[in-house]
Amino acid sequence: RKENAKMQLKRNIGYFEGVSFIIGSIVGAGIFVSPTGVLKHSLLNVGVALTIWTASGLVSLMGSLCYAELGTALPFSGGEYSHIKRGLGSLPAFVFIWTSTFTKPASNAARALLFAEYATQPFYGICPAPEVLKKCLALAVLWSLGILNGRSVKMAAWVQTVFTLLKMMALSVIAVGGIVLIGGRKESLARFEDAFSSEIPNASQIAEAFFQGLYAYGGWWSLNYMAEEMKNPSRNIPLTVMTAVPAVIVFYLLVNISYLSVLTPKEIVSSVAVAVTWADRVIPSVAWIIPVSVAVSIFGALNSSMFTLGRLSYAGSQSGHLPVLISMLNVHSCTPAPAMIFSTTIASIFIIPSDLIMLTNYFGFSAWLMIGLTCASLIVLRYREPHLHRPYKVFLPVPFVMVAMSFFLVLAPIVWSPNLQYVYAFLFMLGSLVVYLPFIHLKLHFAFLDKITCHLQLLLEVCPADESAESKCE
Repeated sequence: RKENAKMQLKRNIGYFEGVSFIIGSIVGAGIFVSPTGVLKHSLLNVGVALTIWTASGLVSLMGSLCYAELGTALPFSGGEYSHIKRGLGSLPAFVFIWTSTFTKPASNAARALLFAEYATQPFYGICPAPEVLKKCLALAVLWSLGILNGRSVKMAAWVQTVFTLLKMMALSVIAVGGIVLIGGRKESLARFEDAFSSEIPNASQIAEAFFQGLYAYGGWWSLNYMAEEMKNPSRNIPLTVMTAVPAVIVFYLLVNISYLSVLTPKEIVSSVAVAVTWADRVIPSVAWIIPVSVAVSIFGALNSSMFTLGRLSYAGSQSGHLPVLISMLNVHSCTPAPAMIFSTTIASIFIIPSDLIMLTNYFGFSAWLMIGLTCASLIVLRYREPHLHRPYKVFLPVPFVMVAMSFFLVLAPIVWSPNLQYVYAFLFMLGSLVVYLPFIHLKLHFAFLDKITCHLQLLLEVCPADESAESKCE
């Protein structure tokens, strides 16, 4: 089959690197900065907040097991995009890549700016760091990681592993510190003995808290983007998911228990960055470790996100949904270098007028819409292609629960707090039809674009994945 003939990315990613990528994608700034949201919407009820952290983790685990089935049955670059295209057809897949080409680089830009914020703050004390400096640092970090990912998969995987280990060490410091303190303080223990004693939130508040929890687990879907580069994907994808996601759930619960053993629920809700407040209270002499850890954590999550975004652009171009140049591989390193340049350039555009990033907050619903469509693809493929080789099969009710959950999470914010920005986001998604009909469906083509592609191909030293790169990529 032609699809298989094009599979020439090197299989450089093993089990350990896969675990690093998933943990690195999930653990960003969220757990250090924003457990306040879950506690606030739980009406400071400690028991409800910890239950929501657990439930959010279990939903993420259910989703990642659905993705594990798709990733082992169809181990192609492009993650959700490849699965939606196979299960639901070309148009929904194009809407996905159209939306992702806008939202994912914007979230990378937001991460780069947040990294710059934490990295520069220690040098400026209580004064705010200059905006120009933060933007220059954010651009420098984006392009450094873009070039690294465009040059070498092994190097990018190594950086990911190192930064994941560093952030897990930082979380371990908080987790262990909290456990030690609980043993020695009666008031800390009392907080957990009467965990459910305060007011119980209503359904809409629980849903809001759930949103906050799920946001902190975002990134569990990242492994499927590198399925084509996994060693032994049929074994390693399910194994990696079943290691990484439960590990994150355990760490998140321990870290939240640690915060609650040191700070009262009211102190947590009023804190801008909970981990920093915790460090000031517990390890004041080395409290600077925590802002550094947040910066390290964001850096690792940004590396992982840029890696996966490059694979998405690469897969979209292979299917003819993006310019052909983006699906070419570098003849020396066999990496999708043009795809990395493309996604890094878009992210850079978002950094310059950073108000644009505010718009992407309203695209949160689109992420869950795409997760719902991916799980729906799994159900469709089970019935339409029953003989497809599936090395791992998820329990069938799980994708049905995920589809229902996804559509609830899409509709809930729009129903509870209707906002004109949601209309703009929806219109943007519909705008994909304006491009799809002439250029994809009717295959409209301009000859001068071929000349530009040819010149860029020579400049970047890239060639299509199914041509002479084959001998060098093996």
